[in-house]
Amino acid sequence: MKKYVGLFFRLCVYLGLVVVCITLFSLASSFIPHLGRLDREVAQLVDQSLMLISVGLPAWWLLRRGGGRPCLALGLTWDGRGALEGTVCALLIYAAGFGINLLVGSVEVVGWQLCFSQLLLSWVLMLLVAFTEEIMVRGVILGQMLQAGVNRYAALLLSSLLFSSLHLFNPNFSWLPFVNIVLAGLLLGTTYLYTRNLWFAISLHLFWNWLQGPVLGFPVSGNTLTGSVLTLYLPQPDGWNGGAFGFEGSWLCLVIQVVAILSILRVASTRCDRARCQA
Repeated sequence: MKKYVGLFFRLCVYLGLVVVCITLFSLASSFIPHLGRLDREVAQLVDQSLMLISVGLPAWWLLRRGGGRPCLALGLTWDGRGALEGTVCALLIYAAGFGINLLVGSVEVVGWQLCFSQLLLSWVLMLLVAFTEEIMVRGVILGQMLQAGVNRYAALLLSSLLFSSLHLFNPNFSWLPFVNIVLAGLLLGTTYLYTRNLWFAISLHLFWNWLQGPVLGFPVSGNTLTGSVLTLYLPQPDGWNGGAFGFEGSWLCLVIQVVAILSILRVASTRCDRARCQA
């Protein structure tokens, strides 16, 4: 029981420090001349960079307090295989989701444009988002729970519920997007249970958001981005296309994620048994 109290205290301190850092950076940025006049894309990059620092600094402090471990102990040691598998997973999910939407007529492509600079900026933004959320939710919160001896599936579920709760104030949020983002949290954390490495999750998170919004033209978690490769027309917001919340608000997303979670858990556990990795 004592170790769980210590875990709760550490996580509360960490989250409190994150809030403090975000508040301080927000106050500081309000005094920087011309910051408010930056292009929207550049301003988003600046804001997200500050969010990453706000999440990363308390994580670094927590690791130092826990025995002086390096930041790579969060699961940031480079894993090319994991990064590649995360990318392929995102591609398969959106190939299936977008393809089915086209087949049933829930999505129509009415135009397209290709701006490499805009695509690059959006990719960097999504990379920053992926690093920020994965370091906080999987690297620190899920990692600390596993380290404290919490049942791995319970820890994964709790961290996924928190992950979905971070989106509560997103536009057009409702119970189905909540469930789908919980499932997304489960999907992102599957391999971490066995490898303690974040690169699968970072890569999947990055390309999930990037393909969904800047490439295919869906809203991303309720947020409509300026500019995308494809311009979509939704004849009717429904359970196929997710409506105003984006693909994450669809029943189709729920089904695809359940299949992906079960498949990845099976592969990861089999691979872990062969390698006798930490469970």
